[in-house]
Amino acid sequence: MLPLKGTRILTVEQYGAGPCGTQYLADLGAEVIKVENPHDGGDMARAVGPYFLGDGSNTASSQFFQAFNRNKKSVTLDLGASVGQEIFRDLVRTSDAICANLRGDVPSKLGLTYESLKTVNPKIVCAFLTAYGRTGPRKSWPGFDYLMQAEAGYFSLTGEIETPPSRMGLSLVDIMTGQTMALACVSAIVSARATGKGQNIDTNLFDLALSNLGYLATWYLNEGHIQGREPRSGHPSLVPCAQYSTKDGWIYIMCNKEKFWPLLCEKIGRPEWGKDSRYATFKDRESRKREIQDLLDNELSSKTTKEWLDIFSGIVPAAPILDVGQAIDNPFVTERGRHMELKLNDGTSFCLLDAPFHTDEPTPKHPAPELGADTETILKDLGYDRKCIEALRSEKII
Repeated sequence: MLPLKGTRILTVEQYGAGPCGTQYLADLGAEVIKVENPHDGGDMARAVGPYFLGDGSNTASSQFFQAFNRNKKSVTLDLGASVGQEIFRDLVRTSDAICANLRGDVPSKLGLTYESLKTVNPKIVCAFLTAYGRTGPRKSWPGFDYLMQAEAGYFSLTGEIETPPSRMGLSLVDIMTGQTMALACVSAIVSARATGKGQNIDTNLFDLALSNLGYLATWYLNEGHIQGREPRSGHPSLVPCAQYSTKDGWIYIMCNKEKFWPLLCEKIGRPEWGKDSRYATFKDRESRKREIQDLLDNELSSKTTKEWLDIFSGIVPAAPILDVGQAIDNPFVTERGRHMELKLNDGTSFCLLDAPFHTDEPTPKHPAPELGADTETILKDLGYDRKCIEALRSEKII
């Protein structure tokens, strides 16, 4: 059985961060129901291009949307209407959690907090993912991944020295904040089942981005050290840990334990370097970083990246430096079964990457839902009859 089977999670989410986190919950077996506004096209990610499946007319045809919303359901509901709020409360009665990915001041306005819902369901967990938090001077500010990278110092760490400030190539702040919300949500559900009491639980893009500074923040707070960029995308203190030139391109080598340096020297035909007292420790090698870079560039340039990887054969930690296409077409990815093929209701097939975890039961494989695809079924399960549902639709509540 999938770990979260029997868990129902309502989401009021949009774009990437929240949907990324709740998709993992759906992959693990939770029933994840997207509650979407019927008046504005629902989750804005449904309209994000440039690539759409088929002729693009399906409300789930955005490939961006499909990347973050597989295995979910969709209900359309106007939370700004009193009737919509009543229906939402009916959903809350049968749910374990709400995950809301909204501006910080919006959840309270929509009645999505534990304070608003505990009389409906005392065990409900209300998990929030915002830009800057639900309190404080920025609670009403919009915010997005790249802004967090800029303000949390990432631009000063990314790229080569003496080039303009640069962001990371992926929206890792969005993705990691979504995962953090998912972890916090499941943890709070465990607590609610044990105690009978739910709670609010918050995360936000800014705090996550800042927290990711990790040991760099610790170095600054205690030593005043401001870490900057390192040549060749290297580690700030461990050597060799950087990219080095080969006969046909680049290879990344990470000798992040002392034992790997002599192994590397042995594999490249320079065992004497591994015994040289000048290079004996990380501290010694760090003081001679450029010297070691030149030595390794010279030796590694005699063979191709593939030839060196075959020689290192998992003994020396190393990897090829690939572009996105090469990364996805990597034979190792195929061997791991990481590709997933899905089909829309109209028969249009497409591919995604599978979930990054494995359980005893295969990951569900359902495409992201069309807007409102499950509205009628879920309302019927709540006790609404066809006549009532038709009235709600005519009044544009659903």
